[in-house]
Amino acid sequence: MKASLRDISERTGVSITTVSRVLNDKGDEFRISKETQKKIFFTAKELNYVPNQTGVNLQSGKTRTIALIVPGLVNPFFANVASSIATEIQGTGYNTLITDSNENIEIEKDELKQMISRNVDGIIIASAGHDGSHINKIDDMGIPIVCIDRYFDNLQVPFVATDNFLGAEMATDHLLKRGHNHIACIQGAMHSMPNKIRIKGFEHTMNRYGIQDCTITGSDFTVQNGYTETLLLLQNKPFPTAIFTLSNTIALGCMKALKENNVRVPEDVSLITFDNHPYLDYLSTPLTCVAQPFQDICRIAIRLLFSMIDKEDLTTKQVLLRPEILVRNSVKRI
Repeated sequence: MKASLRDISERTGVSITTVSRVLNDKGDEFRISKETQKKIFFTAKELNYVPNQTGVNLQSGKTRTIALIVPGLVNPFFANVASSIATEIQGTGYNTLITDSNENIEIEKDELKQMISRNVDGIIIASAGHDGSHINKIDDMGIPIVCIDRYFDNLQVPFVATDNFLGAEMATDHLLKRGHNHIACIQGAMHSMPNKIRIKGFEHTMNRYGIQDCTITGSDFTVQNGYTETLLLLQNKPFPTAIFTLSNTIALGCMKALKENNVRVPEDVSLITFDNHPYLDYLSTPLTCVAQPFQDICRIAIRLLFSMIDKEDLTTKQVLLRPEILVRNSVKRI
């Protein structure tokens, strides 16, 4: 039978009210002796007492729940982000509620409404939107919210993301320095802010090398997009000497299309991708990639969110982290 406050009261010889105050961390506030508090905590542990979370929430005014909204759990990057955030939050006494907007802004807005109705204590979001107006409204309501990966010019809430412009520069520069000047870029969702910034970084670097005509194709961050767009590129003459994909899911589709058409990487075409995942190192041709520091993104976002929940002043609201290029075997000099 589940232990109750009455059981602890009878075992310790103190009132139910005193037991309740101690177990709700109000012992010092009501000047309950350390010895009595220690006895109550010891007895609660001995009896395997589990508090009624609803009652605790009503007393504290908190649900001890953090919402995480991502645009696609099928994307390994966001799957890693969700896992990392849930793991980090586990040790804080909070729960994580994870939802997927499937790159749909209307679904995202509906999920935000649901999170508000659930009275979550804070929200971490990678938005599928085109701007931050709907996120700013959440902030105006006094609900702590932090953006990760995706941010907007009009955003008034804290954000943590990879420096996507720099990452695209690094990838493009890596190809150009190895003699490639006919480079095709397969992009993801065109409305996505990271995609837009990566395209800017790609075009800027190509222009810096005097190349004005850039081949950019694609429409979403899926394997199918990578596959379909690569098949279309294979019809071009001459075929690009290198392909830059803006996510590892796109890269997988690209590799499938190349393999089906007996195009070898890197002998016939070089391939570099944005995003890293452990499986990229175990492919028949390990992929050179731009790795995002997703664990740092998650840690910093959680720290910012809890600072907001605790109503602390934030010294930093906008955090851009430097990516890293991991050189493997998919790019050759020409």
